Amino acid sequence: MVPVVFDLDGTLVDSLPGIAWAANTLLKDRNRPALPQETIGSFVGLGERVFLDRLIAAGGLDPADDAALMARFLDLYRAAADRTTLFPGARAALEAMRADGVPLGLCTNKPSGPLDAVLYALDLRGLFGAIVAGDTLPVRKPDPAPLHRAFEALGGAGLYVGDNGVDAQTASRARVPFWLFTEGIRQVPLAEIPHDRAFGDFADFAELYRATFA
Repeated sequence: MVPVVFDLDGTLVDSLPGIAWAANTLLKDRNRPALPQETIGSFVGLGERVFLDRLIAAGGLDPADDAALMARFLDLYRAAADRTTLFPGARAALEAMRADGVPLGLCTNKPSGPLDAVLYALDLRGLFGAIVAGDTLPVRKPDPAPLHRAFEALGGAGLYVGDNGVDAQTASRARVPFWLFTEGIRQVPLAEIPHDRAFGDFADFAELYRATFA
């Protein structure tokens, strides 16, 4: 069976409300006004370092407080797991594919602390044969090394599924096909994200996989 590796935030889980809560709580701590969720969504995709840099700039935070801001943000990011939900149909699709013997993996730029909190809160860890977090390797997506690591653990290259341009670029660099989930967190229009297939409902995913790779 062809392995499938998924991105997490914006692909399998709707994490933006929790991320926005974490960011705006940090701003509130520093007596700064809240930012719109859409604005905060534009910071997502390249890991917590880039996210915080963008939040500092947009929120008027003091860069000299970087270490304290990062520590507080990571605490809030872990707590945001309680505000994170699976997209409709995602669990059923994962369970159906696992029952069919499809090797499943996860490759995300989310650091291991917040990632573990989400996997625990949503009871997801047992569904994946490989999990690569944002801090598993010295590099992150769109570098292809994390995705290569996930596929190696699953026994060979396969399909990558994500929701944004970073994921598309990662798949291209890793030379694997890319399926785009259209309901996730994007910074550019769908038409500008290269992909082999787009889908917007996980209820269709297992059958699409069977029709393509069976």
